[in-house]
Amino acid sequence: MRLLIVEDSVNLGRDLSTALVRDGHVVDLAEDGAVALQFLAGYSYDVVTLDLTMPRLDGWAVLRQLQGHGDRPRVLVLSARDQVADRVGALNLGADDYMIKPFAYAELHARLHALARRGESGSTRLQWGSLTVDQRARVASVDGVALALSPKEYALLEILLVQRGSVLSRTVLFEKLYDARSEASSKVIEVIVSTLRTKLARAGLRDLIETRRGFGYVVAG
Repeated sequence: MRLLIVEDSVNLGRDLSTALVRDGHVVDLAEDGAVALQFLAGYSYDVVTLDLTMPRLDGWAVLRQLQGHGDRPRVLVLSARDQVADRVGALNLGADDYMIKPFAYAELHARLHALARRGESGSTRLQWGSLTVDQRARVASVDGVALALSPKEYALLEILLVQRGSVLSRTVLFEKLYDARSEASSKVIEVIVSTLRTKLARAGLRDLIETRRGFGYVVAG
């Protein structure tokens, strides 16, 4: 998942970002609502965690800005405000979930996955011939034998399978795999595709990922 953490507590934001990156997610961190809106204008996110009480532009204002946007990401409010009126108000403004600080990271992580799955089919498995991708376990296997993929290789494979039939450019894939602070260039996608293709070919899937020159990559069929 690509996530945006909107949190004015430096320590909490850093710790949460570190934990989510460790678990294989791409994470951007905004310290207030104004910065969050800049990120949202430039990138697509699966889920946003949003604090309510922040300087400059607070979480309430961000929720109002997102109202009416049909393609907006899921929003999980993460706040110390524990009154029923706060929870109801945030949900009425379009928040998809609400957690009260302090919280257990395991529960937060589970809720983020649940939000990302909303609107998708109930299955968390992707299938292409003999290839199976278990999105919950983050494991790809061929005929039941797990592939030894790096986190980036797995993420790229999952993205292409989820959007099967759609040609995704190198730039689009880069934005899904790397956060805004990354010093890498989009050319790294060519390297990831190459190593992933090698591992797939060893498992008998030589032609899974197609290159459309000048456009990008696609899993057809």
